[in-house]
Amino acid sequence: GMDVPGRCHRVEAPWKKLSKEELEKQYSPSRWVTRRGAEEALRTYSQIGDEATKRAQATRRCLLDVPYGDGEGEKLDIYFPEQASEALPFCVFIHGGYWQSGSKDTSAFMVNPLTAQGVAVAIVGYDLAPKGTLDQMVDQVTRSVVCIQKQYPCNEGIYLCGHSAGSHLAAMMLLANWTEHRVTPNIKGFFLVSGIYDLEPIVFTSQNIPLRMTLEDAQRNSPQRLLEAALTRPVDPACRVLVVVGQHDSPEFSQQSREFHQTLCRGGWDASFEELHDVDHFEIIWKLTQKDYVLTKMILRTVLREPDSAGPPPACT
Repeated sequence: GMDVPGRCHRVEAPWKKLSKEELEKQYSPSRWVTRRGAEEALRTYSQIGDEATKRAQATRRCLLDVPYGDGEGEKLDIYFPEQASEALPFCVFIHGGYWQSGSKDTSAFMVNPLTAQGVAVAIVGYDLAPKGTLDQMVDQVTRSVVCIQKQYPCNEGIYLCGHSAGSHLAAMMLLANWTEHRVTPNIKGFFLVSGIYDLEPIVFTSQNIPLRMTLEDAQRNSPQRLLEAALTRPVDPACRVLVVVGQHDSPEFSQQSREFHQTLCRGGWDASFEELHDVDHFEIIWKLTQKDYVLTKMILRTVLREPDSAGPPPACT
């Protein structure tokens, strides 16, 4: 038959040419840190998350373990600014950990700097593998967003922020079907930090042992693939998507972010891309404990709808 140009002609992905060892290394973020050993990087990250969460719970008004479903893992924590108000912007954080580790109880990195500026922060818990499957996790995050919209219908915008595997779950919300939940969340932005958007390579790494993803599971849950195929346009043209990666993320992680950003631009989303100077996969998120960190400022500028001092973001190419 004739060769059909365009869509069907997928170029072989570069990762398919990597050896098993190299692929494993590309998808092991701790092996790319520059300032600490892998073990120490992971330990520092957990410790800072733990301390930030204890500090947030001691110093901020909060509602802990709010159920968004019936499952024991289906809970979220909400932290509020000083000034009580129904009309708050909400930043919803979905933690990373390769869908198999991490916890909302050690992930309140951004809480203090954001609540200090009038932004409520919700940290979402979800069932990790092997208990949870990817499909379940996507469904749980969907319901957590629905829960926030229903409890706070006067919110001034819901902004989803994910890190690593959490960025994947956040990105899946770009494609969520809200009609079946009978509420359309007031989503105004996405902050997708050091994420994975095409899950296919993960199937061939040791990270997949607890996940037990088949190729079909991976494809069904890959926002990169789904957006390439999607004919849907953004519901709200004012919805911003910021795709961020660290300078010391692996080349594969960097490539995933760049490709996803390009796909968003082609799909008509208001998307921008940033590679953050001199940070690794873990620093990029734990530095959100600092109010003058570049990413904290970007998030606040977007949520508070302040004009960017540096002028308009570069146009998509």
